[in-house]
Amino acid sequence: MKELNEHIVCFLCAGYFIDATTITECLHTFCKSCIVKYLQTSKYCPMCNTKIHETQPLLNLKLDRVMQDIVYKLVPGLQHSEEKRIREFYQSRGLDRVTQPSSDDTVGGDPMGLPYSTFDHSRAHYFRYDEHVSLCLEKLSSSKDKSKVVLQQKYVRCSVRAQIRHLRRVLCHRLGLSLQHVQILFDNEPLPDHMTMKQLWLSRWFGKPAPLLLHYSIKDKRR
Repeated sequence: MKELNEHIVCFLCAGYFIDATTITECLHTFCKSCIVKYLQTSKYCPMCNTKIHETQPLLNLKLDRVMQDIVYKLVPGLQHSEEKRIREFYQSRGLDRVTQPSSDDTVGGDPMGLPYSTFDHSRAHYFRYDEHVSLCLEKLSSSKDKSKVVLQQKYVRCSVRAQIRHLRRVLCHRLGLSLQHVQILFDNEPLPDHMTMKQLWLSRWFGKPAPLLLHYSIKDKRR
């Protein structure tokens, strides 16, 4: 058993694998909860430092049912204690236990009723695990602009894949204006809606300290 321990113990928590999950890029395995938590602040494998994914590392994780079955067979009582822990967790919070139907390659329940879980990306925030950029949105001073509407929170943090059109929509929502009345500029130059934050940072702000400074102007509603 001692010879096998290094192959069935999680590098992150030093415990036996629970919901064993493997990184497809390097095939290292961890507990699901351990690796998901770790990848909230990193996109590299904690064991070999291989880059898992440029922006969404969770996409390259796969539940390893074979490994989990091996662990349960090798470690007496582990499956039973894990099932008991999960059952007590739900009972203590007055929640109903939900198990997903079995399928050939993803999710199912084992004979003890312990559900195998998977990553439901359809419900996840699309940009959650992207690289982020910090922005400062200042209102452009102009003698023609007589509007007193000003953004209260001028600092914004967003995905590098977000586009100028997304930023305009956020501004319009916060300022209570329609889309055609708000324009975003860099160095007095209007920015195209399709430009991403990454393109903007690399072409206009590379090498400069955060946050990236942008201006917004409000067009006269009577126009």
